[in-house]
Amino acid sequence: MSGVKYKRVILKISGEALAGDKGFGLNYDTLLGIAKRIKELREFQVEVAIAVGGGNFWRGRSSKGMDRTTADHMGMLATVINALALQDALEGIQVETRVQTAIEMRQIAEPYIRRRAIRHLEKGRVVIFAAGTGNAYFSTDTTAALRAAELEADIILMAKKVDGVYDCDPVQNKDAKRYDKLSYTEVMNKGLGVMDSTAASLCRDNKIPILVFDLKNPDNIIKAVMGEEIGTIVKED
Repeated sequence: MSGVKYKRVILKISGEALAGDKGFGLNYDTLLGIAKRIKELREFQVEVAIAVGGGNFWRGRSSKGMDRTTADHMGMLATVINALALQDALEGIQVETRVQTAIEMRQIAEPYIRRRAIRHLEKGRVVIFAAGTGNAYFSTDTTAALRAAELEADIILMAKKVDGVYDCDPVQNKDAKRYDKLSYTEVMNKGLGVMDSTAASLCRDNKIPILVFDLKNPDNIIKAVMGEEIGTIVKED
């Protein structure tokens, strides 16, 4: 269909975004809204893979006194819960979907295999990546960057609860300035909260653009793929 700018995308959805206004757990209306927009993208022949976070259930970095590796493993399991919920919402509206996990749990999902993931995308299936990279100390942002590089995605669409990247927290500072465009170097040097430095450097090295936008309006997913000027774009200088 004319107007589609990106053919293969990685949609990174934070766990907090899946909670909607509840702040914790899953909001079914939010899940269904996301699923419907992804179905629209499939009707436009856009290949969609999704990397999900788990912060709506567990944030390992804030677990005081707990072993970091254990906390990160618990966070990986939280992402699997979100992936299965999103799969259920998609298949409930007849969108064929596969969940692939970086930690094997064959009874409920496929193990991540790059060639299989590509084949699913080519057949029109939505692929959801869960359990991060399977390694502690790596965030789900890094998962999105790694999978985007492996699958040769055109862009990472980073769906957040804010409408772009700001120079400071817009919730705490009403005078916060939103950026329309940034380079990878600016993101890392300024310490902006787009993604962690590992993910940002991986995107820079592989020249993968990142679009940060607000998921409160699920239509932004469609607008992003169409190339409309929303949110903040991070790409090469």
